[in-house]
Amino acid sequence: MTLTQPALALIEFDSIAAGIEAGDAMAKKAPVAHIIAGTVHRGKYLVLVAGAVADVEESYRAGLAAGASAVVDSVLLPGVHPDVVDAVSTQRRPEPIDALGVVETRTVAGAIAAADAGIKGAEVNLLEVRLADGLGGRGLVLFSGLVHDVEAAVRLGTDVISGTSSLLHAVVIPRLHPEMADNLLRDTRWRPHAVSLRS
Repeated sequence: MTLTQPALALIEFDSIAAGIEAGDAMAKKAPVAHIIAGTVHRGKYLVLVAGAVADVEESYRAGLAAGASAVVDSVLLPGVHPDVVDAVSTQRRPEPIDALGVVETRTVAGAIAAADAGIKGAEVNLLEVRLADGLGGRGLVLFSGLVHDVEAAVRLGTDVISGTSSLLHAVVIPRLHPEMADNLLRDTRWRPHAVSLRS
């Protein structure tokens, strides 16, 4: 996904039917550049729209209204950071890890909001944003950089979702062990690493 006008909104629903109905309302309300919708773990439905700020805001409001009773969480980022867009598009950035910051959220929207706040406010690399599938519906954000920068990114990321029930856990690891770093840079999932036990 490439955004020339950086606005992104996501609504997370606990009903697939309500999510589809809301997604339809969002698509009909404004000519957004991108709409991505589908099911994720634990029976949730996500609708993401991206494009021009005014169109995304209008579409987002329509989705909240149409699916109000089933909304779990939502995020609207009129000036989303490009690294967040890349990460949401499942592009990993395997940069060297000095310090590691981990923000784990109960919701996908919370992870996106935390990633955006952290990368905008601190000199860090956004290693990965994992969303829902394979996480039981949770979100996971990984920051890397110098310790004080990673601490700032994690603080900013958790502050932006602190008034919600989204935050599950956050930690900063000052000097990640090289073998743990290698595991994280290759994949955050268990199965790809477990295969190496056979060799």
